[in-house]
Amino acid sequence: MTVSTLTIRRPDDWHLHLRDGDMLRAVLPASASQYGRAIVMPNLRTPVTTAEAAVAYRERIESALPRNAAFRPMMTCYLCDTTDPAEVRAGFDGGAFAAAKLYPAGATTHAEYGVTSVDRIAGVLAVMQEIGMPLLVHGESTDPTVDVFDREANFLRTTLTQILASYPRLKVVLEHITTEEAADFVMRDASGRLAATITPQHLMFNRNAMFSGGIRPHYYCLPVLKREHHRQALRRAATSGSPAFFLGTDSAPHDTGAKESACGCAGIFSAPVALQAYLTVFEEERALHRFEAFASENGANFYGVPPNRQTMTFHRTPMQVTGHIDLPDGRRLQPFLAGETLPWSLASFSQEIAS
Repeated sequence: MTVSTLTIRRPDDWHLHLRDGDMLRAVLPASASQYGRAIVMPNLRTPVTTAEAAVAYRERIESALPRNAAFRPMMTCYLCDTTDPAEVRAGFDGGAFAAAKLYPAGATTHAEYGVTSVDRIAGVLAVMQEIGMPLLVHGESTDPTVDVFDREANFLRTTLTQILASYPRLKVVLEHITTEEAADFVMRDASGRLAATITPQHLMFNRNAMFSGGIRPHYYCLPVLKREHHRQALRRAATSGSPAFFLGTDSAPHDTGAKESACGCAGIFSAPVALQAYLTVFEEERALHRFEAFASENGANFYGVPPNRQTMTFHRTPMQVTGHIDLPDGRRLQPFLAGETLPWSLASFSQEIAS
């Protein structure tokens, strides 16, 4: 029997890039109109490394919100080799930081200031473990001898196991997982302190999408899309009902000129359509009854915040994805699945539900 309407608690996006300036103002409405909260990534051109910078960035986001938007940006600290543990503690205790982000140096966009060795942030990780501050991990090795398609699996073996063993009470989110190895690693963990986010693109496509009929830059992200058996493993994990997996779009806007170039940027702008894409996957896997937990509950529970009280309703009415979004300076953004039609549409919000 086909479901024609689905109502869930308002979801949260536990991995989001909003950028800054004109780009922030252009992309923020897509997220603020759908999600109650978002974990905002700190990898701006000048990374967010201090509590003062996090508060200033949060204020820029809040000032760009559409009127009456009920959206809470949750800020993160960009970890460097020189990050001061006292700064991390003060930022978390004072509400400036919700979590800290570990980028291996050079792993992705604006990660050149990232961590060169986990040993260099030992003091920071010890403090985070003590105060209950989550560590968010871009889980890829940056060793140039490691094949790009093997970097996640290599990171699990060489780095993540070290972190988990050295800091047994540290809460860790392995972000945007892409491999069967990562899904199994998280699934096997019974501690309750390890979780993972999964993007819509890694659930919908394998690496063939990047090369279908030519180079397809709008399917290029980091970590890159993987083989089909990895995609199937991610779908099983996302729809399993396990509380360790939750929604994190990794929506990462770049203008079309930056994407469609000889050295194109990694990142997929999925915010306008991610929920409908996730819903399509859950329907294909006959797991619509588990979508609310993945989108609206598991992440909130892991971060220790109450689930949103609003609901949102989707109708099984086809939705065509817009082809582009214009920026004030004439540049354009191409969203994920531009021009495609998805079977679900967002219909409405309620004001509040009973607790």
